[in-house]
Amino acid sequence: MIKNKHMIKDNLKVLIIEDDNFLLSMYAAKFEAENFSVYIAEDGEKGIKQVKEKKPDAILLDIIMPGIDGYQVLKTLKEDEDTKDVPVVILTNLNQKDEVRKGLDMGADDYLIKAHFMPSEVVDKIKKLIESK
Repeated sequence: MIKNKHMIKDNLKVLIIEDDNFLLSMYAAKFEAENFSVYIAEDGEKGIKQVKEKKPDAILLDIIMPGIDGYQVLKTLKEDEDTKDVPVVILTNLNQKDEVRKGLDMGADDYLIKAHFMPSEVVDKIKKLIESK
């Protein structure tokens, strides 16, 4: 039987790279409630490893983290042939214009300020981003 290649995949995979356990749990629960397969990483180094192992459909990336920060994660992913096309949405508290511009210039698909978006809005943005790819 030939499957319709235009069907949306059952379980979209999202990787959340965030060092705040409360936010990590909250976003993971919200994505799971929307039938995503959720992978998590508490720091940049683990995040890069997870991207290569799990091949997520999208990444939600914090900037301020111990060790490798989000900008370095983004740079590493965009320079790697295997991961350069994975959509990345930065979710951070850094809201200065130069920070936003830096993230987008480095290849992020979107830049969201944590205080300005409800988790459900973040999930919706990730869904739309995946569907547009």
